[in-house]
Amino acid sequence: MKKLVIASNNPGKLREFQRMLAPLGIEVLTQAQLGISEAEEPHCTFIENALAKARHVSRESGLPALADDSGICVEALGGAPGVISARYAGDNPKSDVRNNEKLLREMQGVADRRAHYYCVLVLVRHADDPQPLIAEGEWQGEIFDEERGEGGFGYDPMFWLPQFGKTAAELTHDEKAQISHRAKALQVLMQRFPRA
Repeated sequence: MKKLVIASNNPGKLREFQRMLAPLGIEVLTQAQLGISEAEEPHCTFIENALAKARHVSRESGLPALADDSGICVEALGGAPGVISARYAGDNPKSDVRNNEKLLREMQGVADRRAHYYCVLVLVRHADDPQPLIAEGEWQGEIFDEERGEGGFGYDPMFWLPQFGKTAAELTHDEKAQISHRAKALQVLMQRFPRA
């Protein structure tokens, strides 16, 4: 596989994928570069949304496609924001700032701060691929009571990592590339990645 399209317009995700896939010598294109619109994400599970996005982009581009669906799941909120993490505040356009503000409001006075990031990656070699490659990754942490750090994106400034004593937004790119939910899922996917 010499070329694939990332089924996302999220600049943070695109940077992470390009860094992680660069050593494989694969040309990474984005759906925006090819003028492909974002797919609908009507499903209640990460895997169904990722599969829908991958098939949509592969159908439109005629190329293999890699899609990610990911989000933060907070124990005290029954797993919310979950699949609607990017649209948690209900805004259009999506807003990390407003999503973070809403989550901080909802977590005020909540003792159970446990949370995890979850990522599912789906790679289809063509739109009707009967055996898409699927990989999952989780990253355990807690919801901090304020935002800290300038790195990362999404909920990273409030995703507290007790073992590091900092938020995900305070990690270096290299640190995050080793331990994040997306990095873990990509490591699993790479073990099954088509080499030809």
